[in-house]
Amino acid sequence: MASRASRLTDWGTVPCDPAGMVVVRAALGASVAWFAFETLASTSLVADYIAPPMHLTYLGFDWVRPWPGVGMHVHFLVMLAAAVGVAVGLFYRASALLMLLTFAHAFLIERSIYNNHYYLQLLLALLANVIPLHCQWSVDAWRCPAIFRPSLPRWTLSLLRFQVGIVYFFGGIAKLNSDWLRGQPMRMWLKAQTDYPVIGSLFTEEWVVQLFVWSGLLIDLLAVPGLLWRRTRVAMFAVLTLFHLLNSTLFTIGVFPWLMIALTTIFLTPDWPRRLIRRSVPTSEPRAATKAEWTARRRFGAVLLAIYVLAQLAIPLRHFLSSGNPSWTEHGQLFAWRMMLRQKRSGIRLFVTDPRTGRRGVVDVRAHLTPRQVVAMSRDPDLIVQFAHKLADLLRQHGFPHVEIRADALASLNGRQPQHLIDPNVDLVTVQRSLREYKWVVPLTEEYRHDDWEPTMGSVAATPLPGAE
Repeated sequence: MASRASRLTDWGTVPCDPAGMVVVRAALGASVAWFAFETLASTSLVADYIAPPMHLTYLGFDWVRPWPGVGMHVHFLVMLAAAVGVAVGLFYRASALLMLLTFAHAFLIERSIYNNHYYLQLLLALLANVIPLHCQWSVDAWRCPAIFRPSLPRWTLSLLRFQVGIVYFFGGIAKLNSDWLRGQPMRMWLKAQTDYPVIGSLFTEEWVVQLFVWSGLLIDLLAVPGLLWRRTRVAMFAVLTLFHLLNSTLFTIGVFPWLMIALTTIFLTPDWPRRLIRRSVPTSEPRAATKAEWTARRRFGAVLLAIYVLAQLAIPLRHFLSSGNPSWTEHGQLFAWRMMLRQKRSGIRLFVTDPRTGRRGVVDVRAHLTPRQVVAMSRDPDLIVQFAHKLADLLRQHGFPHVEIRADALASLNGRQPQHLIDPNVDLVTVQRSLREYKWVVPLTEEYRHDDWEPTMGSVAATPLPGAE
């Protein structure tokens, strides 16, 4: 075992040119800076963080709250400054830590804004605090030559490649499901894009739908092998670039395609930026590997690294431990790179009963949640429970100490006819939020439809229960 650990350490400490990793640093910093700037410049800051009467949070993070007053404006200004600092390598250690903390805080405040690329940015921000990505091509290295390093150990490059690679790998694995292979929700999305220049008129053709379905699946599954094999690396990078550019023009998925194009360059030769600009730094040339000692510090670091890698491999697979389709139950849907797999229309009506008097009323959820929150809550059993608990707390403050809350929640998945999402007879106030599968989620029984169900479902307008506003 000691011999194997020593060989692993020797392999991981082989020097690598950090130029390609610097591009990842710049892309990460720029993408977080854009998020902060866009939030500050648009209505998102108020709509998502300040205005909501209540916030829907991740399990265990209900204590994470927005700052009062102008605090959130200051928060995003700090995030913007820190992200720019990371991008250019200015006060990198402090900038990377501030970027991680501010971005994580914004991420945890409101679950309804979850996006896979936010999660990816959060993970990369964590890694940016571990890997000294400012060792070259940074303001810090220019100001202080002692910061400059001619190389970084190979484990840093491998860790970044792993982090980017699992997005493709699990994105492809997730597409190995019956709905995707039969064409939904891609068929619905393409049907809505028939005004796309030149080729939009073809989007209703079944062969075009199948072309998108199978190319999306195969590109995701073959991305990592194609990028790792030297003979196919450039061709696969070109295919992935075109793939992301097409996605960015067809679908509203924000900065994700552009971020992935930049991150995918990590699979090119480590010194590709130098070759591109036809410059080289003599001290950055590969050095001969030296014998690495298996010290206690290295053992501790290896354990932490192994835990992180295993967690990233296990978390996307957790839905296999439960029954049901995660696109329907939402159990195991988040943090699993399950991208572009569902079109879920939903509507909900909440009934509140006072068991002491038998008084019963209907709550207008729009009086308590923003439109974005309503959409997220009405299709997610866990968020329905959380909202019911928050509503019960609010009612207690208005003189209703004991209430029962039940929900009539309907949802349509990938064009199916709508059906009940949860058991309408369950008193949600008595349900405890948990990481375990909720047994009161109604199994998906509606049959797959080639032609999607047309009528849209919105939140049901209702008369608010007195005292519940």
